[in-house]
Amino acid sequence: MAEVVLLIVPLIAGYLLDLWLGDPDNWPHPVRAFGNAIAFGEKWLNRGRYRFARGAMLSVVLVVMVFAFFYGLNVMLLQLPALYLIVNSILVYYGLANHSLIAEGRKVFSVLENEGLEAGRKQLSRIVGRDTSKLNAQQVRIAVLETMSENLSDGVIAPLFYYALAGIPGMMAYKMINTMDSMLGYRSERYEWFGKFAARLDDVANFVPARLTALLMVLVTGSGRGLRFVFKFGHKHKSPNAGYPEAALAGILDCRFGGPNVYHGKLMEKPFIGENDRVIEPQEIMRAARVNQWTCLMMVVIVSLTLLGLGAAYHL
Repeated sequence: MAEVVLLIVPLIAGYLLDLWLGDPDNWPHPVRAFGNAIAFGEKWLNRGRYRFARGAMLSVVLVVMVFAFFYGLNVMLLQLPALYLIVNSILVYYGLANHSLIAEGRKVFSVLENEGLEAGRKQLSRIVGRDTSKLNAQQVRIAVLETMSENLSDGVIAPLFYYALAGIPGMMAYKMINTMDSMLGYRSERYEWFGKFAARLDDVANFVPARLTALLMVLVTGSGRGLRFVFKFGHKHKSPNAGYPEAALAGILDCRFGGPNVYHGKLMEKPFIGENDRVIEPQEIMRAARVNQWTCLMMVVIVSLTLLGLGAAYHL
């Protein structure tokens, strides 16, 4: 049971730290180190021939290195259990982004209402990749809700899922995969081939977490329409994964997401997700935030109970 405690205590402590602190902008963060490593490798390798092979090699090497580093770190820390708990609690905290995701979404809604459309567009541009310069207020609010649901999977449920499978090494390896996708996974002349492997790897890594996220969102709200939308619209998104949590939230809120948007200067025709093309009200950000909070909490509870069950079964 001692080994299970070494997994559950950091999980709960890290969750509580994220709930309390979020990610202050000026604090150090492992993802910044991941980003620096990706940028260095991309600058060195993304040239000449065989760009797909070069990008694949960089992706595999970085993920393996991250997993090996944190595995080795934990092996050393096991000699000092108290330090192991402290370091792993901090790493779980760094692996979660629920507080910041909700805070950023709320801020866009607040700025939009209090400072006007142009300020709202500018605030939204901090958290989305699309061109926000021509969005109206309705489109700004929809973009926030889409981002909150999609990133509930990428930034919260998926890290917890991989923590359940492989502890901190699994969680951090996933964060590297997700960071590579966010930096390299573009269909531009520069990244089309070099970033293709990283993008597909991210798709594979998020296949189960995205669908699990949608299921948890439906369970915490008891929304039958949300469940129906997951099956009806989840597969229609251009991404093989993003549509599932988006469809769940569209059903929960009885609204419609998707439609054409401009990304990096190119118009993309995204399918509509949902049926009710209604106006999103300013106060609805609070309901979306509650969905994220309860979904995260349920996943933490599920992982904790699963680890306890495995510990009891195998006397860990």
